[in-house]
Amino acid sequence: MKIKYKIWIEKDGKVLFGRGRDDILQALEEERSLNAAAKKLGMSYRAAWGRLKASEERMGMELVSSGEGRKSLELTERTRAIIERFEKLEEDVETLLADAESDFYSLFEGKK
Repeated sequence: MKIKYKIWIEKDGKVLFGRGRDDILQALEEERSLNAAAKKLGMSYRAAWGRLKASEERMGMELVSSGEGRKSLELTERTRAIIERFEKLEEDVETLLADAESDFYSLFEGKK
Protein backbone atom coordinates (compact mmCIF):
# COMPACT_ATOMS: atom_id res chain seq x y z
CA MET A 1 0.00 0.00 0.00
CA LYS A 2 1.23 3.49 -0.81
CA ILE A 3 -0.27 6.93 -0.25
CA LYS A 4 0.45 9.12 -3.28
CA TYR A 5 0.84 12.88 -3.40
CA LYS A 6 2.21 15.79 -5.41
CA ILE A 7 3.25 19.14 -4.01
CA TRP A 8 3.57 22.39 -5.89
CA ILE A 9 3.37 26.06 -5.03
CA GLU A 10 0.87 28.25 -6.89
CA LYS A 11 0.06 31.92 -7.02
CA ASP A 12 -3.18 33.09 -8.62
CA GLY A 13 -3.75 29.57 -9.92
CA LYS A 14 -0.40 29.39 -11.74
CA VAL A 15 2.54 27.17 -10.80
CA LEU A 16 5.49 28.93 -9.22
CA PHE A 17 7.47 25.89 -8.13
CA GLY A 18 7.19 22.15 -7.85
CA ARG A 19 9.04 18.90 -8.49
CA GLY A 20 9.44 19.64 -12.23
CA ARG A 21 10.96 23.07 -11.66
CA ASP A 22 13.15 21.62 -8.93
CA ASP A 23 14.41 18.93 -11.32
CA ILE A 24 15.21 21.51 -14.02
CA LEU A 25 17.11 23.71 -11.59
CA GLN A 26 19.01 20.78 -10.06
CA ALA A 27 20.06 19.60 -13.53
CA LEU A 28 21.01 23.15 -14.46
CA GLU A 29 23.14 23.38 -11.32
CA GLU A 30 24.98 20.21 -12.34
CA GLU A 31 25.29 20.93 -16.06
CA ARG A 32 25.67 24.74 -15.98
CA SER A 33 23.70 24.83 -19.24
CA LEU A 34 19.94 24.86 -19.77
CA ASN A 35 20.32 22.93 -23.01
CA ALA A 36 22.36 20.20 -21.29
CA ALA A 37 19.96 20.17 -18.33
CA ALA A 38 16.97 19.72 -20.65
CA LYS A 39 18.71 16.86 -22.47
CA LYS A 40 19.53 15.21 -19.17
CA LEU A 41 15.85 15.32 -18.23
CA GLY A 42 14.66 14.14 -21.63
CA MET A 43 12.82 17.35 -22.42
CA SER A 44 13.18 20.02 -25.06
CA TYR A 45 15.18 23.17 -24.46
CA ARG A 46 12.05 25.17 -25.26
CA ALA A 47 9.99 23.39 -22.58
CA ALA A 48 12.72 23.85 -19.94
CA TRP A 49 13.23 27.50 -20.89
CA GLY A 50 9.48 28.14 -20.84
CA ARG A 51 9.04 26.70 -17.35
CA LEU A 52 12.06 28.55 -16.02
CA LYS A 53 10.95 31.89 -17.48
CA ALA A 54 7.34 31.41 -16.35
CA SER A 55 8.50 30.79 -12.78
CA GLU A 56 10.81 33.81 -12.87
CA GLU A 57 8.01 36.05 -14.13
CA ARG A 58 5.49 34.73 -11.61
CA MET A 59 7.94 35.02 -8.72
CA GLY A 60 9.21 38.42 -9.85
CA MET A 61 12.84 37.34 -9.52
CA GLU A 62 15.69 35.77 -11.44
CA LEU A 63 16.33 32.12 -10.61
CA VAL A 64 19.58 31.86 -12.55
CA SER A 65 22.38 34.19 -13.52
CA SER A 66 25.23 34.05 -16.00
CA GLY A 67 28.31 32.36 -14.66
CA GLU A 68 31.93 33.27 -15.24
CA GLY A 69 32.55 34.50 -18.74
CA ARG A 70 28.79 34.41 -19.36
CA LYS A 71 29.22 30.95 -20.93
CA SER A 72 27.41 29.13 -18.16
CA LEU A 73 24.41 29.55 -15.90
CA GLU A 74 24.28 29.28 -12.15
CA LEU A 75 21.56 29.35 -9.55
CA THR A 76 21.15 32.42 -7.39
CA GLU A 77 21.51 32.03 -3.63
CA ARG A 78 17.80 32.70 -3.24
CA THR A 79 17.03 29.92 -5.73
CA ARG A 80 19.21 27.52 -3.75
CA ALA A 81 17.27 28.48 -0.60
CA ILE A 82 13.94 27.84 -2.39
CA ILE A 83 15.15 24.41 -3.55
CA GLU A 84 16.41 23.52 -0.07
CA ARG A 85 13.12 24.52 1.57
CA PHE A 86 11.00 22.75 -1.05
CA GLU A 87 12.97 19.54 -0.66
CA LYS A 88 12.66 19.79 3.14
CA LEU A 89 8.89 20.16 2.70
CA GLU A 90 8.83 17.00 0.56
CA GLU A 91 10.87 15.10 3.16
CA ASP A 92 8.52 16.22 5.93
CA VAL A 93 5.46 15.13 3.93
CA GLU A 94 7.08 11.77 3.10
CA THR A 95 7.72 11.17 6.82
CA LEU A 96 4.13 12.09 7.67
CA LEU A 97 2.77 9.81 4.94
CA ALA A 98 5.00 6.90 5.96
CA ASP A 99 3.48 7.09 9.44
CA ALA A 100 -0.03 7.32 7.96
CA GLU A 101 0.65 4.33 5.68
CA SER A 102 1.65 2.30 8.70
CA ASP A 103 -1.56 3.32 10.49
CA PHE A 104 -3.75 2.47 7.50
CA TYR A 105 -1.95 -0.81 6.94
CA SER A 106 -2.72 -1.78 10.54
CA LEU A 107 -6.35 -0.70 10.17
CA PHE A 108 -6.84 -2.54 6.88
CA GLU A 109 -5.09 -5.66 8.11
CA GLY A 110 -7.13 -5.56 11.32
CA LYS A 111 -10.34 -5.87 9.24
CA LYS A 112 -9.68 -9.51 8.35
